[in-house]
Amino acid sequence: MPEAKSIRDLGDGTFEVEVFPTAPVDQMTAATQHGYLRLVGQPKQVSPLDKEAGIIAVSGAGNYSSSIETIKAIFFDNKTVIHKAHRLNEATDKVWEKIFAPLVERKALSFAGVDYSRDLIQLEGVDAIYFTGSTAVAKNIMASTDTPLVSECGGNNPAIIVPGDRPWTAEEIKNQAELIVSISKGNGGAACGRPQTFITSKQWAQREEFLDAIRQAAQSTFAVGTYYPKSADVREAFLAAHPQAEIIKPEGGQYPNTDFLFIPDMDKSAYGVTHEAFCQIMGEVALDVPATAEAFLPAATAFANDELLGTLGCMILIDDETRANHEDAFQTALSELNYGGITVNTTPPMVWFNAYRTWGGCKETKENFVSGIGNFGNALNFEQVEKSILVEQFAATGFLYNDRQATDAMNQQVINFTLGNME
Repeated sequence: MPEAKSIRDLGDGTFEVEVFPTAPVDQMTAATQHGYLRLVGQPKQVSPLDKEAGIIAVSGAGNYSSSIETIKAIFFDNKTVIHKAHRLNEATDKVWEKIFAPLVERKALSFAGVDYSRDLIQLEGVDAIYFTGSTAVAKNIMASTDTPLVSECGGNNPAIIVPGDRPWTAEEIKNQAELIVSISKGNGGAACGRPQTFITSKQWAQREEFLDAIRQAAQSTFAVGTYYPKSADVREAFLAAHPQAEIIKPEGGQYPNTDFLFIPDMDKSAYGVTHEAFCQIMGEVALDVPATAEAFLPAATAFANDELLGTLGCMILIDDETRANHEDAFQTALSELNYGGITVNTTPPMVWFNAYRTWGGCKETKENFVSGIGNFGNALNFEQVEKSILVEQFAATGFLYNDRQATDAMNQQVINFTLGNME
């Protein structure tokens, strides 16, 4: 088994394991990023070859065509897989049938039609079901079968904007606003881990400047179409609940279904706090606490844990100097935030993109869950993973929708890297 890069004892039976970058090739994609797992109990790895063989049924997501769950089941869990596509991805999932043809030939993998959902759930001999989708469907699956369910179901994810010990420059504010807005537009907002509610200090001197930067970023980043079923109904519900909502039309509104809904200064118990959008809607909650890291981080952590829907992904923006000056408060927040994927100066979906980290809810139970139970990923096969943390420098630019040509070129390079065709 490959070993972790480092292991740190955090006390109280919790350990932090650095899992990325590990292999030399990781450096090509890591740049200044570092990825960690937080574990409960003494770190222990289990080789996939030592795991009991069996069968896992994978019910694919509707918002993307992915093989992550299938790869985890086969290569990390030592199981054969029956993969059923979501109806929205029936055509695109045909690609996986071609890519994984050798696994199909060896009977390690088979594909079921989209109409076999109920049959797959109740199929005898299946050891577990891997599901990505809504909380309601996940609960219906659990009510229909005794087969263990590993699920990822989304939520209303926070972005915690930590006031700086120094003023942020105009360029820094612009970059961070574009980072948040870009990921919020990605896939038409139908991304489970995207930040939906960002948390500020009402006393932060640069709050209004930051809100204006969000508005400008929503306007200036290129338009992305909202497509997910029932998004129009969701939008109308948010508009009805929030008369202060601002409708922003990128690229002059020339493309249909590309409006970006921004809701500043929501109440702490507002509709936009307790509901998931899953489309291009973003809101702000301003906590009336001092604009210092020491005062703001505990308040933001408590609000995120106690008020927002779900436990999937959390994003923290903090400049490097402020973090260095308040490292203890920062580490306390990382420990106390009840989220399965936490990112610092980058976006939560970046956790999902990396096999070394884990993706799923945090400390949820079968009786009461929103974001799901269990997790996906975990290439190094550590047991008792509580959460994943991805740390980036404040100056990193990330994935921005401010240049369509550059974005298309980057996506092409990602494809080339995946296929091993780097020039």
